[in-house]
Amino acid sequence: MPEGTRPQMGQNLLFLTDEQLRKGIEAMFFAYRGFTADPDRILAQKSYGRAHHRALHFIHRSPGTTVNNLLSILGVTKQSLNRVLRSLIEDGLVISSVGQKDKRERHLHLTPAGATLERELSDAQRDRMRAAYRAAGPSAVVGFRQVLEAMMDPEARLHYEAMKDKPE
Repeated sequence: MPEGTRPQMGQNLLFLTDEQLRKGIEAMFFAYRGFTADPDRILAQKSYGRAHHRALHFIHRSPGTTVNNLLSILGVTKQSLNRVLRSLIEDGLVISSVGQKDKRERHLHLTPAGATLERELSDAQRDRMRAAYRAAGPSAVVGFRQVLEAMMDPEARLHYEAMKDKPE
């Protein structure tokens, strides 16, 4: 390229107006409301909340995960997670076992009933995402995932990268 014709760093960055960003933020709020609506109805029948759903999801995705790892993934307090885990264990959805190598660790697994509930919750969300992806088209799927990944904090990104290629 001749001198002076090379694009300046940052010239090719996407420029969005505050109005366009506001619309994206609002779309995300309403999409999240829709994304959680179906599982919320299922959870409400069992007097559970979204924290229970997240715990079931990530225990399913990483069977045998430790309580400390789950704390790190969810970014909640130990007290909050203990309340959630206590109810899931008492209701027979999660098993907590002592670590083989480190007796201080507690490893978490879903019971068959826990796996059934997790599948019901995830199926509802997969159905909604599948319909949205079909409506938006293949290029939107890739772009949407790229936007979500770019919004992640570095610690969340590490957890996401560690499990994104794990088979279901």
